Amino acid sequence: MIFDTHPGELFVVRNIANLVPAYTPDGVCHGVFAALEFAVQVLKVRHIVVLGHARCGGIRAFAEGGPPLSPGDSIHKWMSLIAPAVELAGPPEGDGDYLTRLERASIVMSLDNLLTFPYVAEAVRGSRLFLHGAYFDVATGRMFVHDGIGFTPMKVEPVSSEFEQSLGKHGN
Repeated sequence: MIFDTHPGELFVVRNIANLVPAYTPDGVCHGVFAALEFAVQVLKVRHIVVLGHARCGGIRAFAEGGPPLSPGDSIHKWMSLIAPAVELAGPPEGDGDYLTRLERASIVMSLDNLLTFPYVAEAVRGSRLFLHGAYFDVATGRMFVHDGIGFTPMKVEPVSSEFEQSLGKHGN
């Protein structure tokens, strides 16, 4: 809904806390790795958006710690991927928006991790692929985009009549 698209127009990978792990060539089968490889190598997607959101339960769970939920403790192992983002977020004390800073820092970390995949880095260098970070505030409905420095509110531009006409020509 927030991208105003129809079913099938987006290739979506969802996971707890919207994380992209760094590339590891160890042969371990990983759902995010497989989806990314398929999207970039087969579908030839032009844009990847790492979309985080406010009040993320996964980010909160990481920040609060807590006991394992099962003997395998899959959630804590997965959430440990956020650890490098802690430095980006800054100290938890202070202005009271630590979780927001950590949510946003994990998006930036995931964007950095995307560039550890050789085929992603090559496609970005060749301008065949563009990486974007976005943060959706569920309570306010506001979208923020990462501009390379921080997150700024997304400006909503009216759709031009030329664009609307081109959509009509293509049956969309």
